[in-house]
This record gives sequence, C-alpha cells and structure tokens, in this order.
Amino acid sequence: MSERRARPASKNPVKSAWRRAVTPPPQPEPPEPAPAARTTASDSSEVASVVQAVLYRDGVRVSAPATLAETYRELRDQSCGMAWIGLARPTEAELLSLAAEFDLHPLAVEDAMEAHQRPKLERYGETLFVVLRAARYLDAPEEVDFGELHVFVGPDFVITVRHGAAPDLSAVRQRMEETPGLLKLGPEAVLYAILDAVVDGYEPVVVGVQNDIDEIETEVFRGDPEVSRRIYELSREMVEFQRATRPLVGMLHALMAGFSKYGTDEELQRYLRDVADHVTHTSERVDGFRQALTEILTVNTTLVTQQQNAEMRALAEAGFEQNEEIKKISSWAAILFAPTLVGTIYGMNFDHMPELHWVFGYPFAIALMGVVCTSLYVIFKRRDWL
Repeated sequence: MSERRARPASKNPVKSAWRRAVTPPPQPEPPEPAPAARTTASDSSEVASVVQAVLYRDGVRVSAPATLAETYRELRDQSCGMAWIGLARPTEAELLSLAAEFDLHPLAVEDAMEAHQRPKLERYGETLFVVLRAARYLDAPEEVDFGELHVFVGPDFVITVRHGAAPDLSAVRQRMEETPGLLKLGPEAVLYAILDAVVDGYEPVVVGVQNDIDEIETEVFRGDPEVSRRIYELSREMVEFQRATRPLVGMLHALMAGFSKYGTDEELQRYLRDVADHVTHTSERVDGFRQALTEILTVNTTLVTQQQNAEMRALAEAGFEQNEEIKKISSWAAILFAPTLVGTIYGMNFDHMPELHWVFGYPFAIALMGVVCTSLYVIFKRRDWL
C-alpha cells in the first residue's frame, strides 16, 4: 500500500490536467508537512461534514483520526489496512482533497458534488463508484423521505458521501466492527453491508405504504373528497421509489457477474446474492403498489362520476317536479283570471256601457265566466298541466 501511495508523486498527465482545471496552480511544497498544512485550513469544515474517519487492519479498528489530513497520514504509515471515511454534505474542497489523495475519477467526483443522481454502478480502474437512493417512512406526515448516498470503493478505502438524512450508516459501521471476520474481507464487504442496510431500510417503507393503500381503499368507498389528492401524492412517491429500487436489480447482477473476474470471496458472494433477492422482491412490491394505486384511482374516478351523475339526476328530477308545479299554478291562475277579467269589466260602473241595463246581462256574464273557465280547464287537462 505504501508503494501505491508513493506513486502519485510521478505526475499522471490526465490527472494533473484535471487538477489544474479545478484547483489553483500547485505551489512548491515541503516534503512532509504539506498535506497537513493543506488540510488544516479546512479543519473547521471537516468537523461539520466528516461524520467519521476510521482506519482498520485485519477487520479491527486501529484509529479514528479527527481530520482528513490525519487520515491520509496514518493510512500512508500503515503497511496494510483500510480507511472508511464517512461524509455528510461535504464541501467541494473536501471532495477535491479526497480525489487527489485516492485518485478518484473527476466524473465520479462531479456526480458526488452535484447529487440528485440516479442509482448506478460505475467502475473507474480499481475504484467502484456506486450511487444509492435510500428511503425511510415518516409516520407523522405519512410520507416517504428519500436520501442519496454515494460510495467510492477502492483497494484500501471506502468513502461514503451522504446527501439527506437517510441512510444512517452508524449502525452499519457498528455491525461491521462487531463482525471482524466479515470486515476483514475488505472494502467489498463494507459495500455489501451498505447495500444490505439500504435494501433493509426499504422494508419499513413497504409496510407503511401498504397501510396507506389499505386506508386509501377505505376512504375511496367512504367517499372522502380528499382521497384523490392522497392517491396522487402517494403515486408520485411510488414513482420515486421505483427509481430507487429498480436500478438496484441490474447493479447487483452486474456485481455478481464480476465475482470470478475480481476474485470476490465466496462468503461475500452469498451475502450479495441474498441482497439481490431482497431488492428484487422489494422492486416487485413497489411495481405492485403503483399498479394498485392506478386501479384505485380508476375506481375512485368511476365512483366520483357515478356520484356526480346521481346528483345531476336528482337535480333534473327536482327541476321536473318544480316545472310540473309551475304548470299547475299557471293553469289555475289562468282559469281564475278569466272570471276576474269579466267581472272587472262589468264592475267599472259606467252609465253608457253596452248591455249594462240588459235584463240578461248578469246571467250572460256568469255563463261566460263558466264557459271560459271550463274551456281552459279542459285544455290544460288534455295537456297534462293539471
């Protein structure tokens, strides 16, 4: 390992060109104190973003340096060992420092800086770059929270860059330290443990989403007006969940395809196959959830349409009944208006009105009223207005 550490002193043209593009021109450095001096300026940021940096030898913790500079120095001094560096939302200077020390590919470093990457597995020489999307279920708001994890795996180092609250890798580190036989297998074993933790973290999310779907089904048939919004929000979360889980299946199969080429330990192969089985099962469950939500949304749309049709039918029936009542009222008003008209004309008390002093004037007026009212009644009755 010390030989590999000494190699960067001979300038690599591609790497040197990249360093010149992203960092100021290098100044002449003293032989040994230069790395410490370079990192001391960023010690305050390391305290904030370096979650933990630990060195292991033969599966046992050797030391836990406080800064990246100390980690580099102690790793150079060890004849054999592995560094596991965990960072949370690191600064650009820290990532560039790690890139220069461990010869990380600039494209992978750029992805780790920007975050918001899709899950993927890429190999740059001896270094694996893995992007994972972790998930956790929040009980109070009943929603799924997603985090992003970038992992650099090299011959003697593991670097984790976390964007978001999930996943918490302290339990993974504790598990590996409690099983030194597994940790002794090296960086690939740490990668397995991280993959296993991320995939295991999907299980509570699956359970929470299943409960949400059961509640939504009840709300749909209860006619809750807010259920459509909840279905839509959960469907969006399932799309994100699919984007997190589906690529993992191909990533793990790609890892398994390289078992023989890279000489992966047989025990570690079994562990990785187990993780692949779990993520395949989870991916299938998530696909099922999305299909179920689509069907529930269709059922809800049908029920809402039926309810709207029933309301429209009720309004139409109410309008028809109201129209019938108006017809009856109008018919009786017309019938009553006829005698009122005749009586009004004959009650104006003019001396020179025709038929005013006629002997048959009163019977004629009464008969006229009766004939008009009867005619109107017969007409309205035939038209079903009465």
